[in-house]
Amino acid sequence: MPSEPTRVKSDTLIDIDHVSFGYDASRTILNDVSLRFARGKVTSLLGGSGCGKTTLLRLIGGSNASNAGEVRFDGEVVDATDSERMFRMRRRMGMLFQFGALFTDLSVFENVAFPLREHTDLPEALIRDIVLMKLNAVGLRGAAPLRISEVSGGMARRIALARAIALDPELIMYDEPFAGLDLISMGVAANLIRTLNDVTGATSLVVSHDVPECMAISDHVILMAAPQGRIVAQGTPADLMNSTDPEVRQFVRGEPDGPVKFHYPARPLAEDFGVSTGAVA
Repeated sequence: MPSEPTRVKSDTLIDIDHVSFGYDASRTILNDVSLRFARGKVTSLLGGSGCGKTTLLRLIGGSNASNAGEVRFDGEVVDATDSERMFRMRRRMGMLFQFGALFTDLSVFENVAFPLREHTDLPEALIRDIVLMKLNAVGLRGAAPLRISEVSGGMARRIALARAIALDPELIMYDEPFAGLDLISMGVAANLIRTLNDVTGATSLVVSHDVPECMAISDHVILMAAPQGRIVAQGTPADLMNSTDPEVRQFVRGEPDGPVKFHYPARPLAEDFGVSTGAVA
């Protein structure tokens, strides 16, 4: 009896295909966005607040459903309305939330053990070994018995990362992994993201405002902008750093003046305050 043909894996793990999304009819966050994320690579999504970076992660993870278009994970459509499919898919995904989202009433060990107990039937002895290995990978095996209230912000972020990789996910999504960290902790977190990606063969998506850290660890960088998730540029870190596009240069160099304006669009001051235009500075 002939054997079934071996499925050849695509180089693309995630395909965002003409996706549009808004939380209500009055505000579209993403409009006809198409992107591809390469398997086994670290890709960073950069851009100002409100441009749709975190929304993309939520669509990939199935927390929200797109209004139009498709999100595909390893060739399979992400359907937020299909709970059985999403439960199966999420076992293959790890998510590091912006503020860690740790259970404050559980110990460090129990936080990392939580997904293993929720998604597997592994014996406790094996769960213990896996948890300690994951904590060791982020340098915190010795912190296993501590309460979350006893650890620093940087340590909490690493604990959350250990929990995110507990099930050896194929995809790890990081939402602002460097927010609120000191320079040393930022460097540690950035090195961990790169090292874990290379050692595990996972695919990593990093949403961040921190340009230097992302440029140092990424294979591919995508710069988004409001409104409606506009893709300004994408390429290697060197491509973006050497770009002559004024909007790209302003963002990656942190320049205060340029195409990206400080003020949110508003009516003229005279209309709002009832003064003549000549009296407005």
